[in-house]
Amino acid sequence: MRKLYIGNKNYSSWSMRPWVLLRQTGIPFDEVLVRFDAFDPGSQFKQTLAGLNPAGKVPVLADGALVIWDTLAIAEYLAEQFPEKRLWPQDKAARARARSVCAEMHAGFSALRSHCPQNIEASLPEVGALIWRDQPAVRADVERLVAMWGELLAQHGGPLLFGGFTIADAYFAPVCMRLKTYGLPVPPGIAAYMERVAALPGVAAWIEQARQEQDFLAFEEPYRLKR
Repeated sequence: MRKLYIGNKNYSSWSMRPWVLLRQTGIPFDEVLVRFDAFDPGSQFKQTLAGLNPAGKVPVLADGALVIWDTLAIAEYLAEQFPEKRLWPQDKAARARARSVCAEMHAGFSALRSHCPQNIEASLPEVGALIWRDQPAVRADVERLVAMWGELLAQHGGPLLFGGFTIADAYFAPVCMRLKTYGLPVPPGIAAYMERVAALPGVAAWIEQARQEQDFLAFEEPYRLKR
């Protein structure tokens, strides 16, 4: 059985992507939760991953002797292993576009990721209002997301970015969570897409488990002193 090594569900946006992809599409896997700690070389987190991922990060997919530790590489591997799941759109042009927007997420949106770290359990609209006021780069990131999602939803007719569920929706699920946590303003059509993503069984399961973790890590919580 393949194993997916992940970090805290409340905090780890990169772990969320392949977990949601596997859970939503019914691909069997065993979860190995490696809780975040201080991340120093001698930490339990780094020691657990030492033999798996030379970068010492999650997620990591172990499928027999094969180990894959990049989120997009995991998604591509699963798409190749399970073509019947149609993880990418079937149309060639749509598939290329889906890969493009996932790669854009993989490498971009640094302001949103930096100023609005994932924290599913929290509700921080007052913090989000200050970020929105003071961080033009965050506003630019959200503007780009709104344009991207709006165009894809209009082109493919929804309810998700490419019609049915694909890797792209798994990739942007943590972004939906960020926008929700910080109450960042988006148009009604985009908010409706975010609600549809949150209601997906795979995403809803992640959210529920994230809320149950009850961990509090100060370095992951720049805006709170306690839960």
